[in-house]
Amino acid sequence: MANRRQKNKYRAIRDYIIIAASMIIGSLGWCAFLLPHHITIGGVAGIASILLWGVGIPVQYSYFVMNAMLLIAALIVLGWNFCVRTIYAVIIFTFSTTFFQSAFAGHVLFADQPFLACVVGGVLMGFGMGAALQCGSSSGGSDVIAAMVHKYHDYSLGHVILACDLCVITSSYLVLCSWEKVIYGYIVLFVMSYIVDYVANGARSSVQFFIVSQKWEEIGQAINNDVDRGCTVIDAHGFYTGQPVGMLFVIARRSESRGIFQVVNDIDPKAFVSQSAVSGVYGMGFDRIKVSRRKIKNDRLQ
Repeated sequence: MANRRQKNKYRAIRDYIIIAASMIIGSLGWCAFLLPHHITIGGVAGIASILLWGVGIPVQYSYFVMNAMLLIAALIVLGWNFCVRTIYAVIIFTFSTTFFQSAFAGHVLFADQPFLACVVGGVLMGFGMGAALQCGSSSGGSDVIAAMVHKYHDYSLGHVILACDLCVITSSYLVLCSWEKVIYGYIVLFVMSYIVDYVANGARSSVQFFIVSQKWEEIGQAINNDVDRGCTVIDAHGFYTGQPVGMLFVIARRSESRGIFQVVNDIDPKAFVSQSAVSGVYGMGFDRIKVSRRKIKNDRLQ
């Protein structure tokens, strides 16, 4: 029990370090590549950009205030764990934005290449948002809305953010009066959505293992203790030899694959291991089944 608590403590510390790094990376992409080129992004950050160009309000102030109001609603839906981490992320992002704005004041990177700037900025911001969501946090704005929707419906995080942000980017025309800038904003949005899905959902994807070994019991115990994953034992026998053998069936996150291979290699390098990707895993330790009550009701009526 004490060992488990220590692991959880180290995992929480690691998550907060990753969240801080992801916010700094996202803020760099916004302040260094997008704001100087007057390229709008979606969500609260996009609204803050429009307020900066329209009425001159510094982005860090409007960004922080709007996120504070949004997090009050998220507190009810997502609970303290998500909101505390998101508040931490918003604070880091606000201070990083203040620093990078002063650092890049008067300097426009890729001054003659706005397309390259929007791609680089979109990649950096998408990576920061995806890494934060993977750690149970968010940079605020449409990320929070996406997390609230994703809690009850199995929708893609990137697609939810895409739907929330299209209106914000389109509305920037009222201030910028340039459809070219709006189109660049669309490019940033699509790049960010793709990167968010790749980072947040790619690490969450699952794999399954079939492990055949005479040392199946020792391997299963090590996977339970070292990788913190459960195993199912299937009684099998070799067709040619006719000898009984234990076969382990394991479902794990893709990020845990290396640990499982390491365990097997350390205990029985001659073990037979089959690994394959699975499209979805639901239940204890994985995703929760998300089906709308309306759909269930309609299915029953049919």
